[in-house]
Amino acid sequence: MTSATAFQSHPINHLDFRKEPLFMKYGTDAWCSLILSAYNMKSQQEIPGKPGIFVTLDGTHGAHFDQLLVKLQQICDQEGIPFLSDSTSYYVKSEAQLRAEMAPYLTDNRAFGYKAADVRPSQYFQHNARESLKKSALEFETKNGIYVVYGPGASMLADRDPDLRFYADYSRENQQRRHAQHMGSFGLGMSHDKVETYKNCLFLEWPVWETYRRDWLAYYAQQEDKKAFYMDLNHPDEPVWLPVAAFKEVLHKAGRQPFRVKPFFAPGIWGGQYLKELCGLPEEWSNCAWSFEPIAPENTLLLRVQDVTLEIPFTLLMEASPHDILGQRNVELFGDYFPIRFDYLDTMQGGQLSLQVHPLQEYAESQFNEHMTQQESYYIMRNTPGAKVYLGLKEGITGGQLLEAVEDAHLHEPLELSSYVNEYDSQTGDLYLIPPGTVHCSGKDNLVLEISSTTWWFTFKIYDYLRLDGDGRPRPMNPDHARRNINDAMNTSAVENGLIARPTLISTQGQNSLELLGQRDDLLFQVSRLSLHDTWNADTHGEFIMYNLVEGEHVRLVPAADEGAAVEWGYGESYIVPACVGEYRLENLSSSPCTLIAAQVNPEWSHPLLPPSRTFGEENFHALR
Repeated sequence: MTSATAFQSHPINHLDFRKEPLFMKYGTDAWCSLILSAYNMKSQQEIPGKPGIFVTLDGTHGAHFDQLLVKLQQICDQEGIPFLSDSTSYYVKSEAQLRAEMAPYLTDNRAFGYKAADVRPSQYFQHNARESLKKSALEFETKNGIYVVYGPGASMLADRDPDLRFYADYSRENQQRRHAQHMGSFGLGMSHDKVETYKNCLFLEWPVWETYRRDWLAYYAQQEDKKAFYMDLNHPDEPVWLPVAAFKEVLHKAGRQPFRVKPFFAPGIWGGQYLKELCGLPEEWSNCAWSFEPIAPENTLLLRVQDVTLEIPFTLLMEASPHDILGQRNVELFGDYFPIRFDYLDTMQGGQLSLQVHPLQEYAESQFNEHMTQQESYYIMRNTPGAKVYLGLKEGITGGQLLEAVEDAHLHEPLELSSYVNEYDSQTGDLYLIPPGTVHCSGKDNLVLEISSTTWWFTFKIYDYLRLDGDGRPRPMNPDHARRNINDAMNTSAVENGLIARPTLISTQGQNSLELLGQRDDLLFQVSRLSLHDTWNADTHGEFIMYNLVEGEHVRLVPAADEGAAVEWGYGESYIVPACVGEYRLENLSSSPCTLIAAQVNPEWSHPLLPPSRTFGEENFHALR
């Protein structure tokens, strides 16, 4: 059982593999020992024509491959074993050539590109990369030592079947920490603009190389005779790895019980102070603006397996167990893409968000090759008196008039927002629905639980009070995009007759009650609220459900079919209940009644929003056949 008595910023999901032989391995010394053992075994076999061993250390851009290799080099020097490592980065095309070839995806816009669904990993490398690596390997073979090719694409560039294969993974969160230290997107040089770097990753690097990772794992899961290992390198001093076949089983088990992702926190120019205190964030942070819990592409999960903690991307779990997690109907609608996100927007003692609008579905597809637009809702979890929410154009105002006023404000004096956009006093427990095309923002002194479709970069800023970003640069405004997406019909009348939630009672069990808060034809999610005094019995009915404890201290969720998979969580935390769980009960462990927000796919939603099919298959690994 997982227990939480205070906000857990590093929640552990426990998986029971006690009856299985030990397959989890960790530590740099143990990794080096594995390679040396393979080397000694092969040396003893005296296989003609195959002196030494060949290792591919593939992985994610930004992973600290060098810390592993420095240790291995030291041990080889001590043992008198010849050692050579070769980085795939040496064979990447020049930055200028890559930028020229990838210009359709990178674009000349600082914030937005075009999703690279058809770029292959091989397009990053010089045309003679494999031949050059082959020549290097042949020159070293006569020394009968250990040869390692490392970096993104190592398996693809290898000219022959390696003795050992690794994929060293590294989270988006850690990559972005390195971006802040000026590491750019793969192949594109150093970074001096965090907005542009994130854009380069979102539209080019991640679609290409996260697909490569998926293909790598899928290929080796079917090649059990080959010694292939998945490695978590998020903590370079303490790498964790396991055979790919065992990793596949770990993912399947994780997808069949309730789980919680590791939250991903980020400061921002408008950020507040509440999350910083609640979540125990670093004192040196000026604020916390966002907490993603979850936003599937960004978050990881911490899995405790055989007394070892493994950190994996949420997307890998989804790729392994989409039917278990989502359920059949949702797989038909969204594939293996987790379609709903929870995240926090904290403006408590902070500032207002920019006035913004999200793209219409057709626009997101045509302009960005993005399969899902940003459909949103704001649930007010906490606030202080006088806090505001801005939603929809005022009656008689058009998007064009708003943009003209914004342009004038940039030249003369600040815009009076309430003259153009409806201003509402926010109250704890309010839910505001925000379909694409609706202008909106949160005022200061709100803690917003945002319940949305799973995408977040596609925000067109209309007005930002002339603020500079944290790097001292003007925040990028998007008036041209906004002009083509503001829906003038989302005005005062539309807001007050359909966007401000009015709770409807669904059912009761004793003193407990379930209300429907929000559901619309143009939103793929449904939001409900459970007032929990003691125990609530429920069923997934073949579809996942997400919970967040918005009031109260502590709750427990117990699957009927496996009470050992029960989980507990506290205020502000979220859990996902996979579709396959079936019947379960929720128990209030608080000293008083508590409240949970629940989200799931709108039962009336029938429009598929499938991610593009991106698989490069055995082309990436043809040298291994």
